[in-house]
Amino acid sequence: MGRVGAPHGVRGAFRVRPECADPASLLDHREWLLRARDGAWTGHRVRDVRPQGDALVAQLEGVESREAAGALRGAEIGVPRESLPPLAEDEHYQADLVGLAVVNREGVALGTLSDFVESGAHPIARVIDGNGVERLIPWVPQHVDQVDVAARRIDVDWPADA
Repeated sequence: MGRVGAPHGVRGAFRVRPECADPASLLDHREWLLRARDGAWTGHRVRDVRPQGDALVAQLEGVESREAAGALRGAEIGVPRESLPPLAEDEHYQADLVGLAVVNREGVALGTLSDFVESGAHPIARVIDGNGVERLIPWVPQHVDQVDVAARRIDVDWPADA
């Protein structure tokens, strides 16, 4: 939902770069999960979070100095799944789609959904095949035909040679 940025002040606060559709949604959560460079997620209670310009400024319990805040820089921010709102039948959380096979209308396997890139207008699915070839597919109804999480498959209207 976001990423830890530079320290803010000397008492452990830091800037947050939101990476979600509604940046203000981070304000509603009193617990955040941080994933450090080693890939491990750890839970943290939010002491304070407020908007500041196009970012947020946050303070977590136990992060009391500029140095401690600096050590968190670059960490991904998530929230516990149980705190997220329920989805409509045709909606999915992006995290649930990572790792799914992507297949085009001709039945050609394009690769695996690696992650999403935010473009401002809409998300872009980054798909990587077994040879390391990357495809960037706009995540819009014109290109995404069907998502079947149970079958671990996404059907798209996208050429194999693009």
